[in-house]
Amino acid sequence: MERKVGTVSRGVRCPIIRQGDDLAKIVSESVLEAAQSEGFELRDRDVVAVTESIVARSQGNYATVNAIAKDVKEKLGGGTIGVIFPILSRNRFAICLRGIAMGAKKVVLMLSYPSDEVGNSLVSLDKLDDAGINPYSDVLTLDRYRELFGKNVHEFTGVDYVQYYSDVIREAGAEVEVIFANNPTTILNYTDNVLTCDIHSRARTKRILLAKGAKKVCGLDDILTAPVDGSGCNERFGLLGSNKSTEDSVKLFPRECKDLVLDIQKRLLDATGKHIEVMVYGDGAFKDPQGKIWELADPCVSPAFTDGLIGTPNELKLKYLADNDFKDLSGEALKEAISNRIKEKNDNLVGDMASQGTTPRQLTDLIGSLCDLTSGSGDKGTPVVLVQGYFDNYTN
Repeated sequence: MERKVGTVSRGVRCPIIRQGDDLAKIVSESVLEAAQSEGFELRDRDVVAVTESIVARSQGNYATVNAIAKDVKEKLGGGTIGVIFPILSRNRFAICLRGIAMGAKKVVLMLSYPSDEVGNSLVSLDKLDDAGINPYSDVLTLDRYRELFGKNVHEFTGVDYVQYYSDVIREAGAEVEVIFANNPTTILNYTDNVLTCDIHSRARTKRILLAKGAKKVCGLDDILTAPVDGSGCNERFGLLGSNKSTEDSVKLFPRECKDLVLDIQKRLLDATGKHIEVMVYGDGAFKDPQGKIWELADPCVSPAFTDGLIGTPNELKLKYLADNDFKDLSGEALKEAISNRIKEKNDNLVGDMASQGTTPRQLTDLIGSLCDLTSGSGDKGTPVVLVQGYFDNYTN
């Protein structure tokens, strides 16, 4: 019978991972056991994806707020520091903020508005329009913000992040001053020691601040790039990609893990004879149309992957072919014509009208997003995802 199924994404259940566990062994065995249990076969170019959380846990990559505080104090002086452009998240940033504040006497907290970098809203654009505020140029004090907009709670969490972050800083023993601005150089009116907390625009923000005379500039990716008093660290991303672990510690983004994906790939090849691609994934790269939140709070979707996942899709748009090149065909003739066109397609379809509308994104970003949606972030217990048929097309 002709094959009727295309891409399939399966969550794979695994044991709870602890520090020091042989993760490559656990992942490969879990995938093989799932195949046996559910009655499916592994094939060449299947993708096994492992969530970054269990990679970091197996590495024991954790750090306390005391370690964060010590590194911040050493790198930014321990006096008044500007903390600019943080995302609004109890899980992602609040615990980091506590450590940051413990390493300073005063924090000038500069929040971007109307929303943070990943779309968490402080105030609606409609309210800005009604108040005659231009977010590109206007700087608001806390008093002015409250006068114009009052108390605004997050649509999903119910948290007033302005109050919450202020309380976190005070409880950590530092003074706090809150301002709202979108030009990074605004912070230089308050202090020339700056910790910029944006994720994907951090390099530009650092460059602008240094060009305007900032004395010391660090990003979250510059904090905990090396162990502090035996803590975990991340040489490439620092605190970026970290999550709350306990009330006093964070789990950092996994350290170098290319060896892990290669190890898993080899174990599966030895067990099945199939060449399977493997990746580590974090947040997917997609946007929620209701809350306007862009999911990608990690510094990248995939910190490690096998070489077969390098690149972007090279696909033809079937509906374009059906409506244009083969508009006079139908039935088996149409099927055969489209199949032949796919088989004959060039290795690089950039600029080909028949490829317009296909997704021009990295394979790891696309597959990582699929895996993030499959595994979820709660209690599904499936930190490994098996994707089959992703590289198939209409002719397979």
